[in-house]
Amino acid sequence: MKIGVLGAGQLGRMLALSAYPLGHQMRFLALSEEDPSSLLGKTYINSKADVIKLFSDDSDVVTYESENTDVSIVRDVSKKSNVFPSERSLHLTQHRGREKELLCELNIPCAPYQIVNSVSELQNAIKSIGLPAILKTTRDGYDGKGQFHIKFESQIDEAWGHMSGNESILEGFVKFERELSLIAVRGLDGSLKYYPLVENTHHEGILRLTVAPAQNISKSLQKKAEGYMHSLINEIDHVGVLTIELFDSKDELIVNEIAPRVHNSGHWTIEGAQTSQFENHIRAITNSPLGETSIKHQFNAMINIIGEYGATQKVLETENAHLHLYDKEERQDRKLGHITITSNSFDALNKSIDSLKEYLP
Repeated sequence: MKIGVLGAGQLGRMLALSAYPLGHQMRFLALSEEDPSSLLGKTYINSKADVIKLFSDDSDVVTYESENTDVSIVRDVSKKSNVFPSERSLHLTQHRGREKELLCELNIPCAPYQIVNSVSELQNAIKSIGLPAILKTTRDGYDGKGQFHIKFESQIDEAWGHMSGNESILEGFVKFERELSLIAVRGLDGSLKYYPLVENTHHEGILRLTVAPAQNISKSLQKKAEGYMHSLINEIDHVGVLTIELFDSKDELIVNEIAPRVHNSGHWTIEGAQTSQFENHIRAITNSPLGETSIKHQFNAMINIIGEYGATQKVLETENAHLHLYDKEERQDRKLGHITITSNSFDALNKSIDSLKEYLP
């Protein structure tokens, strides 16, 4: 099939690398010819109506790599080609208020929240929710952008100024022991497979390290997360990969965010799982049988390469380490690539992580 991707970043790049061995062709709707995916398929530049029509006509099925994708573009493309995940998945997950509302409707635990559009509304929300709390823009936030951690009432004006007048959401602060995420994939026929829960470490809002599977996860905790996912993914009739980020708060799992796409915390699956998240997304949207999501190695990790490429030669010298670069120019806080590490020993995994500690804050 001819698979179109709205966007041409590293996620589109890795989708292409998984699609070609399955016999598919790739098309990309990109912002420039220098985007990471642009050399891996026929590329259509910009989002003018005539370009979107050409892209749609040239694609048998279309997907997207970001929840910040313009819904109107998905709607236009849908007139010519099937789009998976659907417009509904995108509409719900690109707005934090709609996302939280959906979680509450499904009785899935999440932080208390309130939408705010002014300083006075923020003040009232704080009276209701309390401090500390996190103020976030309802749209377009990623990697910690568009967020402000409010600890004291004296920060209210500063926090609202940080939002630049954009509609925002105040979320109650959740005390948690660790951050987890769960990735699942759902086919057109409703078939559903889960990857194991993984543990994520963030620094300044950016994911830096994932350990897979997360250690000390009981069967009941895995089942609880899968129960949340089952409710969400079927409610919105999602096709493809869906990710939920969670807080592990003692005996409670609290959903933080939902991503309707392949996810940074699933990059370890390229070498670490029987079928990577990228291949399974391709399988799902092309109505092919889903691949097994079981792990190939007992212990796995993923380290993001942020801002500078660093000593990539050291990565290549590290036992069971695999280097993935995205063909991007160096820039502060930019994701330039990632490293996956596979091992059948937790001590050996940690030894390899320690040898690459210059990539970790």
